[in-house]
Amino acid sequence: MSLAVHPLDALESALQAERRALLEHDVDALLRSTQAKLEALADAERSAGAEDMARVSELHELNRANAVLLARRRREVAWTLRHLGRSEANGVYNGAGYASAQTQSRWLGSG
Repeated sequence: MSLAVHPLDALESALQAERRALLEHDVDALLRSTQAKLEALADAERSAGAEDMARVSELHELNRANAVLLARRRREVAWTLRHLGRSEANGVYNGAGYASAQTQSRWLGSG
């Protein structure tokens, strides 16, 4: 006998795992939780009814809070790269509309 997990329970679990991964700076766990979140979200979109809207709203807020954490982590990485003199790729679009990377770098010392 198998107990089915409600899609919103699976989504909440994935969002909580994502939050832990962000707080613990665990890249592998972040990748796993993001995949689980996307799968749970697809299931929830197929099965959520009007009675689930309050919970969907709560999970939306949790996802938004995770996005804030992720943005903070990205700023920390960018700051660290700049202070180490490393380059960070800036996404740009060429004339054909395709994305490419334009890197900027600087030297820390004189030779």
